[in-house]
Amino acid sequence: MMPDPRSSATSVVRPLDLRNRSLVWQVGAVLFGTLILALASWIEVPMVPVPMTMQTYAVVMIGAVYGWRLGGITTLVWLGEAAVGLPVLAGGSGGIAHFFGPTGGYLVAFPIIAAMVGWLTGRGWNGGRPLRAFAAMMLAHAICLGLGAAWLSLLIGFGPAVAHGVIPFIFGSILKSALAAGTLVAVSPRGRDRGRM
Repeated sequence: MMPDPRSSATSVVRPLDLRNRSLVWQVGAVLFGTLILALASWIEVPMVPVPMTMQTYAVVMIGAVYGWRLGGITTLVWLGEAAVGLPVLAGGSGGIAHFFGPTGGYLVAFPIIAAMVGWLTGRGWNGGRPLRAFAAMMLAHAICLGLGAAWLSLLIGFGPAVAHGVIPFIFGSILKSALAAGTLVAVSPRGRDRGRM
């Protein structure tokens, strides 16, 4: 017997529903999320030509799991922690200077892509539809690289910004998008329903 597509949509992991959650729970979720973002930022995977951190993977997953509102808020709080100097960014760094240096555009993009992924996940671009989940993650990474390169181009010019701020990160972005989509599939009971791609 074929599964009812109307019921399968309810059996995948969706963003958290905040309407029935207390303020204390939401604050706890935000603080836990900032810890996850910090830990992911410290993880570096050796790759050529540049090492890959798990930073954007954590950002898009926070969006997917927390939803667009709480995902965006969590990412903003994490950036606030970085701005006041807490060592929550890549390499255990922090400080307001990161927002005005070469990484500024990428940092600004993080809450945008977290909210976007949360919005898309809530509309079915989730583990129940693996190709859509992957497309959502790739779109998020593309926006991040685009905003990062746009800011970087103001500092060093368009050509060098693309050469140093986009091209070296394309392969890692594809890998992290696939990993994020695969994570959603793995935690979704009906995520392997290929008929709903």
